[in-house]
Amino acid sequence: MARFPAYAPEYLIEIDGRPIPPELRGCVSRISHTDGMQGADRVEFSVANEGLRWLDHPLLQVDNPCTLALGYAPDPLERVFTGEITGVTASFPNGGIPTLTVVAHDFLQRLTIGAKDRGFMLNVPAIGHFPLPDAVVTSLVSASNLLVPLNDPVGAALSFFTLAIAYAVSPSEARKGVRLQGGETDFDFLSRIAKENGWEMYIDHTVQPRGSALRFQFLVQDYAPSVTLAWGHSLADFTPRLTTVGQVGGVTTRVWLPSIKVELVAILGWDYDRAAFDLQIFPGLAGLEDAVGSDRARSLHKVESSGAATMAKKLLGELLPRLNSRLTGSGSTVGDLAIKAGRVIDLKGLGEQFSGLYRVTSATHTIDGGGFRTSFEVRKEVWFGSIPTPRGVDGPARVNGQRIG
Repeated sequence: MARFPAYAPEYLIEIDGRPIPPELRGCVSRISHTDGMQGADRVEFSVANEGLRWLDHPLLQVDNPCTLALGYAPDPLERVFTGEITGVTASFPNGGIPTLTVVAHDFLQRLTIGAKDRGFMLNVPAIGHFPLPDAVVTSLVSASNLLVPLNDPVGAALSFFTLAIAYAVSPSEARKGVRLQGGETDFDFLSRIAKENGWEMYIDHTVQPRGSALRFQFLVQDYAPSVTLAWGHSLADFTPRLTTVGQVGGVTTRVWLPSIKVELVAILGWDYDRAAFDLQIFPGLAGLEDAVGSDRARSLHKVESSGAATMAKKLLGELLPRLNSRLTGSGSTVGDLAIKAGRVIDLKGLGEQFSGLYRVTSATHTIDGGGFRTSFEVRKEVWFGSIPTPRGVDGPARVNGQRIG
């Protein structure tokens, strides 16, 4: 019985709803697809343009719908991208064959067109205006761009919960938490909301409607790895980067409660032993050094004073990026579509410090003369439990809750 090759890369490009014709497919020399948690996903393919036959072809024009499916023959291909052509670059070399490079982006790029000025609130007659929860704001903005919002249940619940706490503490201050979009694009506005809530915002190409599902994902609860790679076997190479630049012991802000005329100092940190956030609140009358100790106070990052409605978001938005930037890395392997932005991979054979779970922040799948390969960028998030506490911040360094050194 004939056997199919184990690694026979295959792809399908559709433009304007139809597969590209065989004569165009025969001129494609390279295909690259990048998905990430920052900005729109991108597809790029190069076309040999001998005799300038494809230079003004109607298929290769901006705004044409474009989809890409990748995989290995004879298995079914996986659609990894739905978007539209956003650019075409022509090359006319002094020697050699002219080429065209066609670039497409997903529908997230629609959010970058035009700046807006508006506010999101609920007006109640004779009472005043009230801020809408962030999960509602993101849904309204997404829908206005013909995108279907997919709010993570945990993240959405937290946005409602923090707003409810703000109202319970100080209704007048909570009303000041109305979301205002001042001269921002929808992309910048939604990115700011996502950062403050600890969400990642990206188009999810794996669900219906293809290319139009805008996901707001709260990543703290997502730990299951989609793939395991071992150096010397399935992991071709890996370069980790460990840095203490920008690391802090926590973030702090001051909160004024006008209803009781009291100022509070709030500190949000990460408890490495319990793998949980640690929120501490002290009276503002006491000095920060007296409340937490001079060594701890020096390791805190201060954010501008805030009201009760925005306190939690400001603290979380400042702390999360710092926690998750301590250990990052980049690597590559044979083409594997299970490696997607937002998913978790398990890396082995890299020693105690660099092995373990990582979050994929960007993945690039490429098919060219060298075959099918996947390169990726990752970060080791603090709740994965394998980043040691910086010495001198909260006691001795620890790995997985165990003291070292």
